[in-house]
Amino acid sequence: MSFAEKIQKDLVDAMRSKDELRLSVLRGIKAAIKHKEVEKIRVLDEPESMQILQTLVKQRKESIEQFTKGNRPELAEKETKELAIIESYLPAGASEAEMDAAIAKAISESGASSIKQMGAVVKAAKSALEGKTVDGKALSDRVRERLSKLG
Repeated sequence: MSFAEKIQKDLVDAMRSKDELRLSVLRGIKAAIKHKEVEKIRVLDEPESMQILQTLVKQRKESIEQFTKGNRPELAEKETKELAIIESYLPAGASEAEMDAAIAKAISESGASSIKQMGAVVKAAKSALEGKTVDGKALSDRVRERLSKLG
């Protein structure tokens, strides 16, 4: 079953069970994927669909942060529930140990010794963690921390 078929099946299930929040989120996912397909004039493959989900996750996390700052806990709670639904469709995330191992490998392969080579290290670490969900901000923060200890 392809990713799009799974979303469609879950959408129908959410309609039948009258789960409004899940239905709304799945419609949003489907719309975002459809929008990108129209933009690219072709059907998206699995990695491209996962990239869209990661973008949606990032948007939800930013919204939660803003709602929390704005003292709007009810909206932050709604976004948190939506975030959980979206994350359920993403592959397992990279653990901290996996991230650290990828960063160490990237630093040793690139010979990075200062913060100036951070971009190359982050890029190499991301490619080493391909296929897993990686929070780019967390990864770059870890790389910055490791490189600042070296330099």
